[in-house]
Amino acid sequence: MTDKQEKLLHDLELRMRQLMLLCDSLRDDNLLLKEDIEKKNVQIASLSSELVDMQAKYENLKVSKALISDSNGDKEKAKVRLSKLVQEVDKCISLLKSS
Repeated sequence: MTDKQEKLLHDLELRMRQLMLLCDSLRDDNLLLKEDIEKKNVQIASLSSELVDMQAKYENLKVSKALISDSNGDKEKAKVRLSKLVQEVDKCISLLKSS
């Protein structure tokens, strides 16, 4: 081989090593990003569950405030809400009896 060819071969080897190091670095970064995404997905699921719980507690609080309130408008709302709840419970009971 001539000196020029050897130099080209050496340059090629050097660039291949650099490329392989860059590939390894990118692979590691990719794994870290995937782990981060997985953690975020778990966090999102947890927060979504917490949101559902908080919404249920908020609805319960609204009902309890409506029951405790002294004003007539709130009492009417409470009666309507309780009536709807009773109807839903009756529907559930009838479905359970029929199955």
